[in-house]
Amino acid sequence: MSPPTPALSTPAPAPRTAAARIAPALRHPVTVGVLAVVLAGAVGLGLVEGAGTAPAVAWDALVEGMFGSPYAVGSSLNSAAVLALIATGFTVAHRAGLVNVGGEGQLCAGGLAAAAVGTALPSGVPAALGVPLVLVAGAVAGGAWAGIAGLLRAKRGTSEVITTLLLNFVGVGLVSVAVHEEALLRQPVTSSETLPQSAPLPEGARLPLIGGIESPATAIVVIAAVAALVTGLVLRHTAIGLRLRSVGHSPAASARLGLPVTRLETGGLAVAGAAAGLAGASLVAIAPYMLAEHFSSGYGFSGLVVGLLARGSLTAVAAVSLLFGFLTNGGINLQLAAGVPASSVQIVQSLLVLFVAAAMFGTTRNGRAS
Repeated sequence: MSPPTPALSTPAPAPRTAAARIAPALRHPVTVGVLAVVLAGAVGLGLVEGAGTAPAVAWDALVEGMFGSPYAVGSSLNSAAVLALIATGFTVAHRAGLVNVGGEGQLCAGGLAAAAVGTALPSGVPAALGVPLVLVAGAVAGGAWAGIAGLLRAKRGTSEVITTLLLNFVGVGLVSVAVHEEALLRQPVTSSETLPQSAPLPEGARLPLIGGIESPATAIVVIAAVAALVTGLVLRHTAIGLRLRSVGHSPAASARLGLPVTRLETGGLAVAGAAAGLAGASLVAIAPYMLAEHFSSGYGFSGLVVGLLARGSLTAVAAVSLLFGFLTNGGINLQLAAGVPASSVQIVQSLLVLFVAAAMFGTTRNGRAS
């Protein structure tokens, strides 16, 4: 009888080095965001020093512009709500595997439609009717504007990145034409000082305030919060969200499973446009309650940046929108109170995006290499 074969022992795993233990923590999104903020803030400090302003003075001006008064907080919340709407729509399209870079044009289309509907309403229209009409008009126009790119992708296979980008210029141009021509939306010229802008919306078509007389925060803040919450629930817990995710991962496999790929892609892009159009309508329905040239102030492109930074998370959309909204208003006061160019804040925001993007690229590359 042969002796029993000794059991093979599994070699003990090699102890993890300190670098191996730290690497996952450094790649965590929160860590990446914090490091990006620190680096961008350091550059911003250098810009302040270059402008000849003491850092303490600049910091006080920035904080004052963001949180120093109910007006500052309310204005920042309005800006954050507009960005959140655009980024929420971007997230829906991104879930379907599409990249909507046409937020600016869709926002302009929404603002144009909102101004046309709002100025056509009678002066005594009740707010319960006027406000929904203006907002729905903006959402429908934005969705239809994005639908052009969706149809071109579905029928001709044209990249939505190219079409939505080019439609931005068309949307901005249409707004410019509309506010310069009296036959369209320009208010009657009564003097040489009359600016090219539409007539103001009637009282019943203006978004109501939610923060009292001292704060300009309007109902768009609530609307944006509800839109982000509902969108998150739909994408995460419904069949529509699952189908959009399937199409985003593999349109070909989704088609073999019987999913209406074309309808889902076109619908996702239309929803993104509707959200941006709603944001444009809200800009017309808050003070000064009219459509003017350059009324969008680049919100469409800033909302795209928010959507890219959020990386598909609606919670991150809310957080980044608040950050950018407060920074934008703080930058205005930074220029007025401390003499630092407001563009310094835009530079810091741009660097923040670049640092996060670089960290994401490095993380992906390292992950594939391993």
